[in-house]
Amino acid sequence: MKKCSACLLPSRAPGADITNGLCAHCRGGDGASQGGGIYHRPEQKADLTEAIASCLSRSSGRYDCLVALSGGKDSCYLLHRLTVEHGLRALAFTVGGHLPEVAWSNIRRTVAKLDVDHLVYTPPADFYRRMVRHLLTHQEPRGAVRTVCYVCAPLTEGYALQVATGEGIPLVFAGYSPGQPEPGRLVYEFPREMIAETDWTPPVLRDSGLFGAGELERFWNPKRYPAGTRFPRFIAPFHAWDYSQEEVMKAVVELGLIRNRKHASPVHSNCRLNWLLMYSDLRNLGYNPYAPEFARLIREGRASRSYWRMMQPVVDWMIRHRAFLGRNVTRSLRHLGLEADDLRIVSREESPEEAGGSCRCLRNGTPPAPAAAEPKLGGAV
Repeated sequence: MKKCSACLLPSRAPGADITNGLCAHCRGGDGASQGGGIYHRPEQKADLTEAIASCLSRSSGRYDCLVALSGGKDSCYLLHRLTVEHGLRALAFTVGGHLPEVAWSNIRRTVAKLDVDHLVYTPPADFYRRMVRHLLTHQEPRGAVRTVCYVCAPLTEGYALQVATGEGIPLVFAGYSPGQPEPGRLVYEFPREMIAETDWTPPVLRDSGLFGAGELERFWNPKRYPAGTRFPRFIAPFHAWDYSQEEVMKAVVELGLIRNRKHASPVHSNCRLNWLLMYSDLRNLGYNPYAPEFARLIREGRASRSYWRMMQPVVDWMIRHRAFLGRNVTRSLRHLGLEADDLRIVSREESPEEAGGSCRCLRNGTPPAPAAAEPKLGGAV
């Protein structure tokens, strides 16, 4: 498969149109064509400065902000900037489930270094397993990452909003880099109506009939709160601050937040399930679903071309051959009770029976019984 000689965008990625070795974005000479122009605007930086200042002027509440801490380089560095450089009292919040040991090591090291309170919440394993299995066997045309991550992300973001609302924390911060998630969903901040008025329950789960009402209530829904409840803002500071992937990887090691550059690499700190999602998309779409994101960062000068020129083929080889870190593909398939052929993109014309394929969870036509609803968040630290 051909790649853009400048930004490494694969030829099979939507909109690549590689001609004379260059993709359409590089031929146009405009990194903003992929969304770069909607980040790092003066008004975003000014608003973020004002939001932080307003927290510092508050006299009530134990915490000024909640910071989503996944153990990746960006979330660790974000927690440092907010607590050390800006002096905010932060509650670090981690949603467990599929984090690798490298991520947990980064989390423990960062929390100890910064001496912050840390809350860990892990969703019930049975619910999470059935949710991911259903999504992987009923993928939308854009593939596994788009199907699964865009259900998992609202789930974890919703947990953060629940904790912040319960604690009276005015700001939730996430370490999304520019382009994460896709601009159609979040640029700098979730719109106010999205947090204060919108039910985040994914239709793909609600319409499946496989999940009970108590399970679906795990997703954020402001309508469950009394009228007049004050909801936090949800902001991605790296959409406003200057951002360089290379500089962040360097900084977290120098600051002692992460042990070494290997642990700072997203290749090693990535969610274990992501290896299976990438495997599915390599099979079904023909390219790594994260390649467009890194190509955009390369075009914008925020990621190293030489680093990803070396790492992309290595990562794809590990995934395709299920070797080294790619062994997570086999482990996840085994855990979910799936075969490679069960990882299917479902066309709009397929019936639910056809969409089920050979997936063992649907083979006998009887969905698993829903798990009991979990207790409210705010449990053990």
